[in-house]
Amino acid sequence: MSVAADTPAPPALQTLPGDDLRQIMWRFADRYDLAMLVQSSRTVARGPVARLVAQGARNSHEWTPEKASLLAAFDESGITAAFLDPQHGGFIEGPKNLALALIAFELSWVDAGAATCSLAGNLGLAPIHERGTPAQRNHYLALAAPPKPGESRAQVRAAFALTEPIPFVGVETGMLAGRVRVAEWNEGQEPVLQVEKRGRFITNMGFANVVTAAVESDDPRLKGSCMVILEETDPGAWDRGTPTRKLVHQLSSTRDPVLSLRVPASRIIGGYTVKDGVIIPRYSHGEMIEAVFRRTRVTVGLMTSAKLLSAIEPVIMYARRRFRGGQGAPGTPRYELGLQQKEDVLQRLVEVWATGEASASLGFAAARLFDALDPLEKKKDEILAARKLTGRAAFKALAQSQQEAQELLQLDARPADARDESRREALAADPLVQFALLDSQANVLCPACKLWNTGHGANMMREAVSLMGGYGVTEDCPGFLGQKWMDAQLEATYEGPEAVQRLQLSLTMTNELFLAQFRLWIAELARLAAARPGTGACALATAMKLWLWTLEYLQKATDADGAKLYHKSRQGVTFPLADALCWLLAARQFILDVRELEEKGPANPALADGLPGFVNFFADLCQVQSARAAGEVGRICADLVYGFNRHPAWDSASRAACYSAAELESLEGIIPGIDSSARACADVTEAGEAHPRKAGPCPRADGLETFTRLRAKLDGCLTGSRLAKDRAAEALTKVMIPEALDYPG
Repeated sequence: MSVAADTPAPPALQTLPGDDLRQIMWRFADRYDLAMLVQSSRTVARGPVARLVAQGARNSHEWTPEKASLLAAFDESGITAAFLDPQHGGFIEGPKNLALALIAFELSWVDAGAATCSLAGNLGLAPIHERGTPAQRNHYLALAAPPKPGESRAQVRAAFALTEPIPFVGVETGMLAGRVRVAEWNEGQEPVLQVEKRGRFITNMGFANVVTAAVESDDPRLKGSCMVILEETDPGAWDRGTPTRKLVHQLSSTRDPVLSLRVPASRIIGGYTVKDGVIIPRYSHGEMIEAVFRRTRVTVGLMTSAKLLSAIEPVIMYARRRFRGGQGAPGTPRYELGLQQKEDVLQRLVEVWATGEASASLGFAAARLFDALDPLEKKKDEILAARKLTGRAAFKALAQSQQEAQELLQLDARPADARDESRREALAADPLVQFALLDSQANVLCPACKLWNTGHGANMMREAVSLMGGYGVTEDCPGFLGQKWMDAQLEATYEGPEAVQRLQLSLTMTNELFLAQFRLWIAELARLAAARPGTGACALATAMKLWLWTLEYLQKATDADGAKLYHKSRQGVTFPLADALCWLLAARQFILDVRELEEKGPANPALADGLPGFVNFFADLCQVQSARAAGEVGRICADLVYGFNRHPAWDSASRAACYSAAELESLEGIIPGIDSSARACADVTEAGEAHPRKAGPCPRADGLETFTRLRAKLDGCLTGSRLAKDRAAEALTKVMIPEALDYPG
């Protein structure tokens, strides 16, 4: 649409986003503690961490004294204590998922290895924090806090040892390279366990003095699997093993330890009971890692988001200065814009930026969700314990809560004067109902964030590096973009490779409670599109409808041989559909974050001048990302809906159904226009042909009319998306950037 000459241009992007804006979008503007934590984490990242990278510390596999200096920096800045509760030496009350996500984001802005070094210590303590006995929590978590002035004690540095033996790392977390048996069990005394653990790719192992290890019973007197706390001073062998020869994340220590230690049975995390002379751990190792990984996967996803957003400034800086020092005087387009004179460079960077924003929005939304879920999960456990419900009885109680949560959603969807308000209030106040609602979301958002942020994010990081030309793969590339691209490949495999996330999604995204909320999200986006057109919300809502129709169709459909399509073993069906969902979730959350900025931003005086430009630019990025998501969803869904049907062949029935050219010519005099219409929608044989020259008759879409209409509508919903991309690209040529990055490199 052209703009009249006397129409003022809409406000444009002036500067790169700052903290005031991010605090609103990511919902921590009211958290002074988190704002200060961000600043202290940034100081460490752009100071000690950046200097180490610039000095070549990534060139060594060993854990050097220079790298070890990061631990003191983490302690002094409050990064170490951020994981801990106040009673154990921390300073943040309540759940800390968002806090840890912000730390990881800030550290990964410069180097993900440093972020991993910090987070791996939390991961080592997480089994104790989530499932440990009160005595275990009070002892180990308190010792993990940095010693206070005048306090003389050893500080706990933890590592998490789960992975299976060489060479099958990353294949199956149920195959443990750890065995535990009863070494001594004297009458009236606590059993003593012999633990044998061979670790693979164990982060922090170069300096850890405590390991939480997953082991499996090798003794009929001990049941199943569990996790055990091992200390460096325990009797036996504590061999840190050889350093892993990584190409990435070299600011974290990774080794392959061999541990053979004797420990008291009280080191079984979560405790145990004894029945008929058999030690029964309270939690299996599988239950333990489920509680831990469903939170920490989100943080890893945000590590890749930080890389993408950190690439924007260096790429703009490089593109603008590309030709300076050659032909072109100051003031000329060649001097001022450099490569930004060309549309390709700008539009590819728009794609990188939109991906970074959407992935960050998805990741921080998931972190906030877990902050809301954590207290409800504890309340749920308390309620079940008070009712003495375990096993199947507990499962039935939670299933009932899911049904009541569905009822609550149905009541909320009705007009206020057409619903039982007292029933609605009772359901809304029920902690088990609240838990069911949030848990069904978390079970989808966690693997979706990990899968999409790191998988697609790594691909887009390659795009960012390519925009730097040959400079992108040099050691002194501004922003360390080459190293970040390589690091992203590892993050895609952390805490379960992509197949693990897709498998979990294929199971959780069919939960009826999640799908009920998904339908409400579609309606929400439709309302938002009416109130704020130009964000891509309309296209995204249509894409969500198409995805939902496809899911429901595939759950009932069979392939050409009559085999069921939607099945756990048919990963060629379930995995692509899981990928498509991730695109939708990320784009949706980005739109919601921009709406939050538009609504809450005016209350912040620091944003007064630039806010309209930020909102307009982010709205264009939303439309770009929504169009890309819609395109991916349309492609995937069409492939799945049509791709399992066998293409028709030229059999006798098919040939008989063809019009001949001569027939059409004779009918044209009776039915004017039949020739052109038949050629447009049917198969026509020319003179001397048995059938048209193609593989077979055109496939029919019987029963797929709704899909066909939705797909056509989705294509139309992309109207304007390229104009939005043009506007965003133009904004990149005018946005002000600093003269230099605020960290070395």
